[in-house]
Amino acid sequence: MRFRAVTPAIACFLGVAYGAAPTVISVVHTAALAGNFVEADRQLKLYKSANGVTPEYIEALSWIGRGELKAGEAAAAEGNAGEVRKLCEAQLAHRKLDAEPHLPTALGASIEVIGQALGMQNRRDEAVSYLRNELKLWQGTSIVMRIQKNVNLLTLEGKPAPVLDVAHGIGDVKPLPLAAHRGHPVLLFLWAHWCPDCKGMVADVQRLMAEDGPHGLVVVAPTQHYGYVAQGKDASPEEETRYIGEVFAKFYSPLGKIEVPLSEENFKRFGVSTTPTVVLVDGKGIVRLYNPGAMDYASLSAKIRPLL
Repeated sequence: MRFRAVTPAIACFLGVAYGAAPTVISVVHTAALAGNFVEADRQLKLYKSANGVTPEYIEALSWIGRGELKAGEAAAAEGNAGEVRKLCEAQLAHRKLDAEPHLPTALGASIEVIGQALGMQNRRDEAVSYLRNELKLWQGTSIVMRIQKNVNLLTLEGKPAPVLDVAHGIGDVKPLPLAAHRGHPVLLFLWAHWCPDCKGMVADVQRLMAEDGPHGLVVVAPTQHYGYVAQGKDASPEEETRYIGEVFAKFYSPLGKIEVPLSEENFKRFGVSTTPTVVLVDGKGIVRLYNPGAMDYASLSAKIRPLL
């Protein structure tokens, strides 16, 4: 059985949608992000007394660090991440990282929290060095893109954009290298066929294309294979490619005929563990915006207009 990356937000959504009982992960997640660390700790202790230290427990514990980071408590968040890391390493003494979904999420969160906590404490160079070492350590696992995302958050803006793999694409428009668009700002809208937030951005991206396309803006929409299609059904690359084309035609048709590169390598280079990821490249090929997550029209327009 293949385990797929499912974000806590998606997991919570699915739990609500199907009427599932709250899990320790969802309960601690909610409490920690609200800053209610007393309740988060209480729920963790109740779970641990009944179940011991499981991958679910470790993932739930990682949400406290993320909550502390959100609250600006960098040192506390770093301490939590260190504890999560030790528990993950104990589990990894007798299993592989990607044997199930909770441990990769927990370990990825601990690495992300430490990197961001170092950055918050004006230790940016140390954060970049730490994250790059972790990137080498965890090559070949599911958390590589998450680590790369955090490296990119600290280093990518102001630097040349990574090379875009354009060997394969969806639709009738052949993808071109970014260099082919020099002189024009390029908005990279990296999306996934399963992603509701990606579909939610289509209207804003279409509006930007309509208003700024005549002035030089180019929109490119990279995507990748995930190994499955509708309802999580396993699929061959050929089957999934057809499905991605169908999804694009159904939900993304307002964008018209645009380049849609299809490559897992692009998602690795751009650290796309969050979809959509929005990257704005200026006419000289320099990254001016790197944003994991959805953006609204006003925020994007404010970044694009100065580059036209």
